[in-house]
Amino acid sequence: MNAGPTNMERLRALYDPNYISRVETLNGDAPVQVCVESRMLHDPSGTGVATYARVLSRCLEAAGAEPLILDDGRASGPVRRSRVMRWLSAARGTGRVAAVQSPSAEDAPMQWLAPDVFREAQVFFNLHGRLLPVQFDLPPEVMHWTYPAPLHVVGAKNLYTIHDLIPITHPELTPIPGERHGAILREIARQAHGLVTVSETVRMQVIQHLEMPADRVTTTLQAVETPLQSDPPLPPLLRSGRYFFFCGRVERRKNLARLAEAHADSGTKLPLVIVGPEVDGEEALELLLGDFPGIVRIPWIPRQELIGMMRRARALLFPSLAEGFGLPIAEAMTLGCPVLTSSGGAAAEIAADAALLVDPSDLDALTGAIGLLDRDDALCTQLRGAGFTRGRAFTTEIYARRLGALYANALGKSPPFAEAPL
Repeated sequence: MNAGPTNMERLRALYDPNYISRVETLNGDAPVQVCVESRMLHDPSGTGVATYARVLSRCLEAAGAEPLILDDGRASGPVRRSRVMRWLSAARGTGRVAAVQSPSAEDAPMQWLAPDVFREAQVFFNLHGRLLPVQFDLPPEVMHWTYPAPLHVVGAKNLYTIHDLIPITHPELTPIPGERHGAILREIARQAHGLVTVSETVRMQVIQHLEMPADRVTTTLQAVETPLQSDPPLPPLLRSGRYFFFCGRVERRKNLARLAEAHADSGTKLPLVIVGPEVDGEEALELLLGDFPGIVRIPWIPRQELIGMMRRARALLFPSLAEGFGLPIAEAMTLGCPVLTSSGGAAAEIAADAALLVDPSDLDALTGAIGLLDRDDALCTQLRGAGFTRGRAFTTEIYARRLGALYANALGKSPPFAEAPL
């Protein structure tokens, strides 16, 4: 009897740049019907979860799938539905019906509409403690929820991406209520055909904390889109290679207070540019960052400018206290930007040996590492080359093959990791 791949074989296949999936034909020559929800597709915040959803949806056709969309109506304008109406609808306990919509363009994915369904699902779970069922007139073969929403599509193989378990493993680092979030995740784990994680670190946490069978949790990692471009001019007073860089939500789990102190103590004359949205509840952190003269704070810039700034930074400084993947780490490596990040968890997994790793809670170690990056040109050159090599594990081509294997396995056509590296 085949015992399946070992953890070492799983990791080797997962991170091999020459990863090839052997996906069987599912419905003759017809692609797999894979539906994703629109909530994250239309999120303008630019967070890692929203980026994940958009990149996944763009990779579906390359994965051998026909993309479909479940929409709540917000894309075409505000949904005019009061809280009372939402509560009354959820209180019935009978679920929702999604109606098929005509595509907005000839090449646009087919869409099903269930107005306000994502917000109603939260109310439904509060009232009934279970997932809100959604019925299609003709359900898709696979429903891939890009975020663990308390919903499921009747008659489909429901897959849910779990980006992290930070509300459970590090409740002090997030405002998300851990008890309620854990209850939703446990109900999802009970009903899901399978769970999808963006790192092996999160996969092992899911297996442990949600008591999920290992063969029902699959790691696909994430893809990184950093296209070649003519980089826009840098903001005033910044010069290429003469600043350190951080991007992400400005919140406590990113360890920015300690990073700012370490940057100041390192003696570097290079500024630290922090790009990321202001977060409700983190006003004290914003005030603290403003007290450091070496910090340049930018709340938001267009994606093209963000890529250009990351590409030309001396190094990315990303000593986060908890991550599910750490998208800026992978992005910086693909752009040739040296990376400093945390020595444990998902950040260390994604960076591997292509980054300078430090204990994020050790101020002296962080200070010394920043000073080293400031002075050592040879180290930066070494990290740049190692990052380019590591970044090949996160291409959209490889990611599409992982998705193809995931969906084939969900339909019983191909086991996960049925590929062999070249």
